[in-house]
Amino acid sequence: MRESVKEYYGQVLKSSDDLKTDACSTDEVMPRYIKNALSRVADEVMAKYYGCGLVAPEVLAGLNILDLGSGSGRDCYVLAQLVGPNGRVVGVDMTDEQLQVANDYKDFHANSFGFANVEFIKGDIEHLDQLGLADSSFDLIVSNCVINLVEDKASVLAQAHRLLKPGGELYFSDVYANKRIPQALAKDPVLHGECLSGALYWNDFENLAKQAGFLDPRLVKDRPLGINNEKVQARIGHIDFYSATYRLFKIAELEPACEDYGQAVIYKGDIYECEQAFPLDKHHFIEAGKVFPVCGNTYRMLHQSRFNQHFEFIGNWDQHYGIFEGCGSSLPYDAGSVASVAGDINNESGCC
Repeated sequence: MRESVKEYYGQVLKSSDDLKTDACSTDEVMPRYIKNALSRVADEVMAKYYGCGLVAPEVLAGLNILDLGSGSGRDCYVLAQLVGPNGRVVGVDMTDEQLQVANDYKDFHANSFGFANVEFIKGDIEHLDQLGLADSSFDLIVSNCVINLVEDKASVLAQAHRLLKPGGELYFSDVYANKRIPQALAKDPVLHGECLSGALYWNDFENLAKQAGFLDPRLVKDRPLGINNEKVQARIGHIDFYSATYRLFKIAELEPACEDYGQAVIYKGDIYECEQAFPLDKHHFIEAGKVFPVCGNTYRMLHQSRFNQHFEFIGNWDQHYGIFEGCGSSLPYDAGSVASVAGDINNESGCC
């Protein structure tokens, strides 16, 4: 499948207009600062974008970022502006044609931004250990609709954990299924290239993440995917697919479940374009100035990460009260038609 993916993204697809489904496309309300950053990205780089989400979380200034499966460089060039001249962005991709586009526009973007802080490496994200990247060297790792395309997803997650600094995070968008994909469909090159048949069953993903050391995967947002191609629908339409964005923190003390220690946080309201509330994940929309009860894991995610300075912390670890209320294990994604979800998104308020 590796060679099939290289051919599909290097030769079959000439632009995002050639996609047969909306799996490898982004349908989200963008914050103003991301729209502004995208406006400075070269047209050819934008035309060869095949991501399914926004992989630009909050508080990025000065960070060292790794993009897994960086393609033509669209996300790298957005992140480069957000980390600024004191930050650095490294993109890894295995497709020559995509890397050629990304590298062709390095000078263009450096002149546009007023600084050069992006580099691209040819490599396989299943074998990051072969690229000479140092342990604990990145503050943030992102990926956009790529991990589903690789066979050894456990290796990608384990290597990402190795490369992150303590308190760092893997923030990525990908495609997931509500059940395991049959092997006969998993080997189909078109279904695979369209980011469908390589998708993980959501619960298998969460277990792989925990095995890699990311003990409490946090779902940030999700949407059901539409399959508008009749031939693709006939083959794989019996499976429900979702585009989902997760954040996984590298914090050794995280527990496998959300445990209650009677703790709380107060958000200071000082993160750019999130002044009213901070959306840690789908279930934690933390209003500024309000005491917000949290489980021990959420407390650590905020306290032991780059978000620390933006919160006040209440409580300690002296007493345990059991499982934090609302911690469950059912399908985490919102069901419903693509049309209804699009309507919800268009009416959504908030910073992200």
